[in-house]
Amino acid sequence: MGIYQDLFCGLNRAALIPFFVIGDPDEETSFQLIKTAIDAGADVLELGIPFSDPVADGPTIQKADIRAMKAGMTPKKALALIKRITDYRPIPIGLLVYYNLVYQYGIERFFSAFKQVGGTSVLVADLSIDDAEEIAPAAEAAGLETVFMVTPNTTDDRIQKIAKYTTGFIYTVSLLGTTGQRSGLSDLVEPLIERLKSLTEKPICVGFGISTAKHAKDIAQAGADGVIIGSRIITFIEDNLGDTDTMKKQLKNYIQEVAKEIARP
Repeated sequence: MGIYQDLFCGLNRAALIPFFVIGDPDEETSFQLIKTAIDAGADVLELGIPFSDPVADGPTIQKADIRAMKAGMTPKKALALIKRITDYRPIPIGLLVYYNLVYQYGIERFFSAFKQVGGTSVLVADLSIDDAEEIAPAAEAAGLETVFMVTPNTTDDRIQKIAKYTTGFIYTVSLLGTTGQRSGLSDLVEPLIERLKSLTEKPICVGFGISTAKHAKDIAQAGADGVIIGSRIITFIEDNLGDTDTMKKQLKNYIQEVAKEIARP
């Protein structure tokens, strides 16, 4: 089994997976916030390298990308920050990245560098499964696991193709649209988890639109192996720019609340 499968099998609950844009709002604060999330109970990290045109993301994460890039974050600096994180705690790290950044860096070179700093998996958000061969061999050669996305309107045949190329987990998009907070869970997500479980044994982690601890609990009880939370976490940064202590306090309390909820039977 892979790193994720080993982890998920050993938890006896859904994994808590916070998402951060690397370098938001600046390099040092980003590092301190990620450390806070780890200490508060995160099981896995999903990290994004800031990009100028993040087509899968809504306004909250788009603004985080802009803040990080304005503060000077680059792919090379992002990899160095990941090294600081894994030196602090050897936690599984999934990278969400856009293909232009990988291609410009050099696919094999980028994946090798990410693995060397402690990376676990890579998800290229704007790469179709039809183009999986662009990255899958290089990821395998580097020792990385692959993650691909499924949405509520993905057909069964296509899900099976995605599962074939997935060696990490299937990133399950809970709704139709971009990332962002929602007041309630999409009514599409539970049937989608059920359908995925009937088609593949690959781990299922759910993201997009998960805002509250109850959302996370409902996703876990629906059978997800992991719960990915991004925009809600990034609002702690956006709402408290210049006040790192408040960012950290709100983040810590939220991660602990979610961890407590998803651990309940």
